[in-house]
Amino acid sequence: MRAVVLNEYGDTDVLRVVDVTDPIAGPEEVLVEVMATALNRADLLQRRGLYPSPPLAGFPVPAPEIPGMEFAGRVVALGDRVSSLEVGDEVMGIVGGGAYAERLVVHERQTMPIPTTVSLRDAAAIPEVFITAFDALVVQGGLTSGRTALVHAGASGVGTAAIQIAKAIGARVVVTASAGKLAACEALGADLAIDYATADFVEGALGFTGGEGVDVVLDVIGGDYVNRNISALRVGGCIVQVGTMGGGRTDVNIGMLLPKRATIIGTVLRSRPIEEKIAITKRFAAEMLPLFDQGRLSPVIDSRFPLSAIAEAQAQMESNANTGKILIDVCD
Repeated sequence: MRAVVLNEYGDTDVLRVVDVTDPIAGPEEVLVEVMATALNRADLLQRRGLYPSPPLAGFPVPAPEIPGMEFAGRVVALGDRVSSLEVGDEVMGIVGGGAYAERLVVHERQTMPIPTTVSLRDAAAIPEVFITAFDALVVQGGLTSGRTALVHAGASGVGTAAIQIAKAIGARVVVTASAGKLAACEALGADLAIDYATADFVEGALGFTGGEGVDVVLDVIGGDYVNRNISALRVGGCIVQVGTMGGGRTDVNIGMLLPKRATIIGTVLRSRPIEEKIAITKRFAAEMLPLFDQGRLSPVIDSRFPLSAIAEAQAQMESNANTGKILIDVCD
């Protein structure tokens, strides 16, 4: 099969499509023909050697290092104990790596059905960002109807998913984005979109909430946003840190945090045990997938590239030009 294998780390010129042996499904796993995958910021870090993936399922040790954290495709082979899927089923899901390839192996319970309103290839834009946003806002952040979220990088993949999820459950959402992307955030349902380059998001969030502050902050930036997030938070609120695009180190003013009786949670999906990945996948499928069929959620797709143009696709993500997801068509 064709796959993008990292034999070295560096800029986009290290991304090469080569032939590798197909993975083999274990007893509770399925072999999926990958029709499409999607880019994530973690892929860029992995390419630079800063975010190694766990060992890939289905390969002998040492396994090739194949990036890619989400997929949509068709089941082409079943492990001996698989009971919930059949060959030919169309599925999507998250994986620790391996989705930049024509085939991958995944546990049957980590797969989800494709919503009827979404094409098979477009479904690759759903798993990673929608599960991340759902887990951060709802499961860990406790966002519910009537509460308010502050979402940074509102036009990113996670941001566009977070806006939709917040509105679908009846919450209000304030977002930050660059000037050229504010309208896209508002079109998705953002109640207030703030240009982070020209306006103070703390002032905007406090003004929007009548001075009380927001209930949950979903932050992919980190750096000097941390103290400002605390200032924008209501008493008893929660900050969920899912990325550090602005830097992983900063000075935190604990003196501000204490009277807020606030919580800061750091979280990632990739390194979680398989049991936790299955649990969040099943909960997302039960609570959120029906909203796609109802037209209340939909993937936001910026552009798509063939697997052979993976370097160009990653360069586009690094330029921060995209609104929503960048898809990669893998199999014909």
